Amino acid sequence: MAAKNILMLVGDFGEDYEIMVPFQALLAVGHKVQAVCPGKVAGDWIATAIHDFEGHQTYSEKPGHRFTLNATFDDLDLGQCDALVIPGGRAPEYLRLNLEVLELVRHFFTAGKPVAAICHGAQLLAAAGVLEGRTCSAYPACRAEVEIARGKYAEIAIDGAVTDGNLVTAPAWPAHPAWLAQFLQVLGTRISL
Repeated sequence: MAAKNILMLVGDFGEDYEIMVPFQALLAVGHKVQAVCPGKVAGDWIATAIHDFEGHQTYSEKPGHRFTLNATFDDLDLGQCDALVIPGGRAPEYLRLNLEVLELVRHFFTAGKPVAAICHGAQLLAAAGVLEGRTCSAYPACRAEVEIARGKYAEIAIDGAVTDGNLVTAPAWPAHPAWLAQFLQVLGTRISL
């Protein structure tokens, strides 16, 4: 298996598990992961938030960890990036207002590169205009954005994931096993036990 160079787009108050778990899991299987945030450089950190499902009408939010960036957004060479990961949380809500971020997302779709988005990450996909005709899962509160962007919202179990060509999506962090397994398959990653 050839190691892939995977770009992870993060921001303050992104969901803690949706950043930490895929970052570490992708490194563990031999891929390189560049975690970047617009306006920040390698060595800076973002604050994460833990979203939990405790029986309320929506998720609760608690302080997470400080996550240290290992790459600089302004130094990216997208031609050297093989895939994109978009975690959820509140970060996609404001990252989608950044035109450079939207162009970055479009690059991966235009080039047909693998993209994995989870939870509120669909907000970035919708804002970038890449969901038309695509099946996409997301946190249920993001269904409207998926449908307004002319995507087909996949109403699946909270621990499920869906693959549509190069796009792998899931509703929230309980889906990590399914979401990461499907993303690794799209990447061509083979793990032997």
